[in-house]
Amino acid sequence: MMTDTEVKIKGVQALTESLGRVGAERFIALIQREPFDYTKWQRTLWEGLSVEEISGNAMRISESLTEHGGPVDQGHSGPIEK
Repeated sequence: MMTDTEVKIKGVQALTESLGRVGAERFIALIQREPFDYTKWQRTLWEGLSVEEISGNAMRISESLTEHGGPVDQGHSGPIEK
């Protein structure tokens, strides 16, 4: 089982890889600023979508990232620096 610190580190890494540095910081700021029920959000996040639709969306995003050399920081024009 991971420690709380390990979960935080992996969470920030996942956000950064997915959203880029600017997007990850923006996401964290939004979460801290607004009352947020993660469990409730997760229950409605994929509402109305089939497993096939969710999988197809994920595959298209993955292919797009692969074509562009990995996650792109929305504030910059190239891949995220690690």
